[in-house]
Amino acid sequence: MKYNTALIKSISLFFLVIMLCSCSKYQQLLKSTDLDHKYEMAIQYYNGEEYYKAFPLFEELLTLYKGTAKGEEVYYYYAYCNYYLDDYILAGYYFKNFAKTYPNSKHAEECQYMNAYCYYQTSPPSSLDQTNTYKAIDELQLFINLYSQSDRIAECNELIDELRDKLETKTYKNSKLYYKLGIYKAAIVAFNTTLKEFPDTKYKEDIVFLILKSNYLLASNSVESKKEERLKLTVDAYNIFIEAYPDSEYTKEAESIYGNSLKRLKNLASDSRDRA
Repeated sequence: MKYNTALIKSISLFFLVIMLCSCSKYQQLLKSTDLDHKYEMAIQYYNGEEYYKAFPLFEELLTLYKGTAKGEEVYYYYAYCNYYLDDYILAGYYFKNFAKTYPNSKHAEECQYMNAYCYYQTSPPSSLDQTNTYKAIDELQLFINLYSQSDRIAECNELIDELRDKLETKTYKNSKLYYKLGIYKAAIVAFNTTLKEFPDTKYKEDIVFLILKSNYLLASNSVESKKEERLKLTVDAYNIFIEAYPDSEYTKEAESIYGNSLKRLKNLASDSRDRA
């Protein structure tokens, strides 16, 4: 037992010494004025996926090699260090700036793509603000326009579809929130906007039905002077729904709304004749 404890202490001490020596060597490297050695070690750390060590070296070399042939490679690796350290905003900035600064570089196309991909990485869940999602779509489309023959086009289109699906979900949920809150007029406008922006949306059947139901509920809660007009709009919405989805799970409820709307229109017409 004592032997095992001593062995464990010896091993721990060994690794501690190695770690301290390693840290000491790295600190010496940071202070070194040998730029070529720093560059070689930065590449070595980068290839070993020790980006946190490569980053400060490339950051220093970025300024010192500016305007030289090696400066281009330093900039390239520095952008990727930011990316692998999960700083997508800064990485995107450096990737985009690289493509702009070195348009004839062998890395230009890749960096233009990575700029767009960084925005894709920052696109939040559909429940949050989608500014970066729109930006990602714009940057991916820009890449497609600039490099129409690129092998990355198919991937760009897949990413755009994924991002548009997120926007579609966001728009649908926002529209449905108006409906749930009983703000039916705003819900109708929002649902129609969703259909206009995403004509092939996977939520289309739900939306067309909810437009019908929102029209009916809006009519039901309207002042007498507006009920007839809004009930007629409900009938129109029913006709659109039933023509598009005759076998929908909502058909029974839609027919009930339609029947009630016709009945109430008939009663309004009768009341109008009586008043005349």
